[in-house]
Amino acid sequence: MRGVRRSAILLGFAALSLAVIADTRQPASMAESLSTQEHVKQPGWWPTKGTPARGEYAGNAACAQCHAALVQSQQQHSMARAAMPGRDSEFLKNHVGAPFNVGANRYEISKDNSGDFRFAATDGSGTASGPITWAFGIGKVGQSYISEAEGKFRELRFSYFRSLNGFDLTPNQSLMKASSLNRAAGRIVSPEEIARCFGCHSTASTVAGKFDPAHAIPGLGCEGCHGPAAKHVSALLAGDVSGLHQVFNPRRLSPAGQVDFCGACHTTWWDVTLHQAVGFANVRFQPYRLERSRCWGKGDGRLTCTACHDPHKPLVREAASYDSACLSCHVAGAAVKSDTTHIGSACP
Repeated sequence: MRGVRRSAILLGFAALSLAVIADTRQPASMAESLSTQEHVKQPGWWPTKGTPARGEYAGNAACAQCHAALVQSQQQHSMARAAMPGRDSEFLKNHVGAPFNVGANRYEISKDNSGDFRFAATDGSGTASGPITWAFGIGKVGQSYISEAEGKFRELRFSYFRSLNGFDLTPNQSLMKASSLNRAAGRIVSPEEIARCFGCHSTASTVAGKFDPAHAIPGLGCEGCHGPAAKHVSALLAGDVSGLHQVFNPRRLSPAGQVDFCGACHTTWWDVTLHQAVGFANVRFQPYRLERSRCWGKGDGRLTCTACHDPHKPLVREAASYDSACLSCHVAGAAVKSDTTHIGSACP
């Protein structure tokens, strides 16, 4: 019986995998959508676009002159702290001098005289070391690290995980034993990939078409979504109301466009499809999953990312707070009949 049960479980898992892989139907709204790569080539602003010059950015402090409350609350959002210099990581600070193992390799974090953190990786016969230049993520789930040395960027093989209160293998790095000390330290990231990483974890890391992370604004600030604001700020401080249109307002986009907008970093339907990220590889891509949902249809403004999540405030984790958003589409109870406005059935 145990063998039959195991076979049934394996067959069920295989069927689920095939269902996820095979579900490649194109949502009706995709006719008005583009991949992120195509969006950034279009005129005007789009997240991760790297063509504006550094002088076109104003910084959060300039935005706060008129939008103080929004800037203050947005700074508490995890996106605003999506990247930080390595020296600012509390998790690195708390683990200085405490060796740990990841697989067959041993690691240790130290702090140099300038206050910067460094890592050392050993396999018992030698040691590879370097600076921990950047930390990605604020640690609610985890935090990963980038080492920059001699013009190259290395994603370190270890990451911090809150559930462990310690370090383990960085997601998407090879589960196989590191074949060399360099591999034990981490993987070298291509110029194209590292620019994309910084484009979603910082603001103005690529300017005038040149990748320049040393002068990036850590995390996603106002201009990470609304685009360079120097002209907007100058015009409005001078009383010129035409400056209102000098920044990008994603609210003006169609529902599909708004989801594509967030998908510049969270991955859209076209991004997933073109990169053939099939099966469980695309489970974490929220815009793709939203547009694949049964409720999406041709696109509905009540179902965009911001219908539930305010990008200017920290993520709300109390389920009851989402009731009003659910009830904008669903009827309030089993006894209530669906209509053209509330076409969804009652929530469980």
